[in-house]
Amino acid sequence: MNYNFYTGEVLLIDKPYTWSSFQAVNKLKHAIKQHPSLIVDGVKTKPKIGHAGTLDPLATGLLIVCTGKKTKTINDLMGMEKEYTGTFLLGATTPCYDLEKEVDKTFPTEHITLEAIQQAAKDFTGIQQQVPPIFSAVMINGKRAYEMARAGEEVEMKSREIEIKEFEITNVTMPTVSFRIVCSKGTYIRSIARDLGLALNSGAHLTKLVRTRIGEFRLENAVTPQVFAERLNDL
Repeated sequence: MNYNFYTGEVLLIDKPYTWSSFQAVNKLKHAIKQHPSLIVDGVKTKPKIGHAGTLDPLATGLLIVCTGKKTKTINDLMGMEKEYTGTFLLGATTPCYDLEKEVDKTFPTEHITLEAIQQAAKDFTGIQQQVPPIFSAVMINGKRAYEMARAGEEVEMKSREIEIKEFEITNVTMPTVSFRIVCSKGTYIRSIARDLGLALNSGAHLTKLVRTRIGEFRLENAVTPQVFAERLNDL
């Protein structure tokens, strides 16, 4: 494949587990910095590079990275609907609503039925207000919410409008619930875990998350940062 990183490329990357989105972008920056397309009129350029929507370190899946003039499309890409698959664990919560921190509370699950889980998923479908996690990248008075939370500062998260377009329960093996969700920009799947636990008179947290689609861009067409770098070196 012939790349032109100066004119601009839209790259589909499969972000590895535990990697931050920033780490993935940096890996690509290092890989393309010597590419011939960066020489314009005999001068080496330093094109912009950025991603169209953060993935948490413990999430995997599709990360869209844009270079050069294609970075102008990032806002449009970020506005596209997203699709995720993953698992929730019922009966326990964590401060960040996923596995980044230890369980802080446990709850009974004996009363939870498959029908109740399916009904809760149905009830969550549609336009609604959602409160983002305290441990998130949401900006509050010029600071990231997670920075304030880690510093022990009081964090007041305001709700925002989101839309859950599809919420499919794909498997239940108590206390693990597997799901597929199609949602709007700004939706936190970790917050859905928290809210689902509350709706079931229990608790829940996110134990696995994979972003499978952004608009019409699909995970099956993505490669890991390492594979991208290796292919670029082979050109």
